[in-house]
Amino acid sequence: MWLLSGRCESRARLDGKVAIITGANCGIGKFTALDFVRRGARVIIACRDLKKAEQAAADIRNETRNVEGAGHVVVVTLDLASLASVRQCCQNLLRSETYIHILVNNAGVCYSPRAFTEDGFEIHMGVNHLGHFLFTCLLLPRIIHSAPARIVTVASVKNHFARRICFDDLHWEKRRYSSFAAYSESKLANVLFSAELARRLEGTGVTTYSLHPGIVVSEGARHANKTWFPGAKWLFENVLVYVLKTCEQGAQTTIHCAVSEEAGRETGLYYRYLIKIRFSI
Repeated sequence: MWLLSGRCESRARLDGKVAIITGANCGIGKFTALDFVRRGARVIIACRDLKKAEQAAADIRNETRNVEGAGHVVVVTLDLASLASVRQCCQNLLRSETYIHILVNNAGVCYSPRAFTEDGFEIHMGVNHLGHFLFTCLLLPRIIHSAPARIVTVASVKNHFARRICFDDLHWEKRRYSSFAAYSESKLANVLFSAELARRLEGTGVTTYSLHPGIVVSEGARHANKTWFPGAKWLFENVLVYVLKTCEQGAQTTIHCAVSEEAGRETGLYYRYLIKIRFSI
């Protein structure tokens, strides 16, 4: 078990609240959704792979079947690698949801081989930041209307490895491609977006958070053999599993930011292992 694996101790309920979580068909997103349902929320899982999302929803319903006061979970289609899909998903959500109290930008691409989104953006920046940027902005009026509300963005400690975001070469046409550097830049963009959003939303009742969930054993290692070295995926899943966080442990920082009364009194901070850090922009 990871030594720095704190746990969200808040007993806050989410009865009557609506929460949207991207990429919650597996990993820390799925455990975040499970926690929210246990607290009474209506949880919307927004995912590209509907088959996996429906299975995750079924698992959550089964886990919470006998939980008193449990909420419920529904699934919607969202492909963050397609801005058209993002717009369509938002249109559907704005038609179906009168309120949106919590938005968790959780989905992401990690260390993918060189690839591009439907709109021609480098895959890490396109999915991890630009897709979520548009998704958040299109839902923002409804989120403000629902205040008090929270926007939580799952970033990574890798943001520290990006010295800057190369706006003159977002597609990596001038630089030698590095999946590690591309991922790091996208995560820096997540943190900066969350901090600036907090500044612009001051006084609205909407608070924002970005976070590093810890190094988690999840599907994020699926590209490791191609982008790191042959056998890296096996190493993650069979050796490092004993020292890395589980997905349930990794979800705790997200849950803390979304429900904790203490976190609700502040905004624009970056959390790492449940420790808050002010990120200057």
